[in-house]
Amino acid sequence: MQGIKIKKLPISNYQVIWQQMRDFTLNRTPETPDEIWSLQHHPVFTQGQAGKKEHILNPGDIPIVQTDRGGQVTYHGPGQLIIYPLIDIRRRKIGVKQFVNLLEQGVINTLKEYKIEAYAREDAPGVYVDQAKICSIGLKITRGATYHGIALNIDMDLEPFSRINPCGFKNLKLTQVKSCAPNLSLTEIEDKTINNTMQLLLEYSA
Repeated sequence: MQGIKIKKLPISNYQVIWQQMRDFTLNRTPETPDEIWSLQHHPVFTQGQAGKKEHILNPGDIPIVQTDRGGQVTYHGPGQLIIYPLIDIRRRKIGVKQFVNLLEQGVINTLKEYKIEAYAREDAPGVYVDQAKICSIGLKITRGATYHGIALNIDMDLEPFSRINPCGFKNLKLTQVKSCAPNLSLTEIEDKTINNTMQLLLEYSA
């Protein structure tokens, strides 16, 4: 089985990266190596395919993008680590639910290294700390390959989340790594999250 290529990108416009992910996925062949992209986004609300307008309360000057991932509305902005795994899960023989679980576990393993006790929930994908959401997950599966991915709150302005019902949940509490471990840098957590996610994917598909 092929390895996974890591691609670190600068802070980027959401729609530009979305189109690049989509193009990569639609143009890939059975021989195309898998990739993991990591970056941050400029401020944006993204609305999933099944998103309901009532969950967007008061967006203000932050743009709203209707996208093709699953899930409801969420916010992306500077200080939030975005990990986009562009993985041929059919080739690696990973089911969709298993893939989501692997992404969640990669984040949980990373946070555990910094003594942050995190967990997943059966009723709502993502990762949580003390009943507050610290990481969101949204995916698109096309021809057995994934794009979109995870958004881990690290050191960001959480105020925009109050302008929506995050992930379609009223009164959902949000938290970030800074609140649990103030001295951690995004770069350090970025490397750990990529490595832990990649390790789990490689172990599963070995």
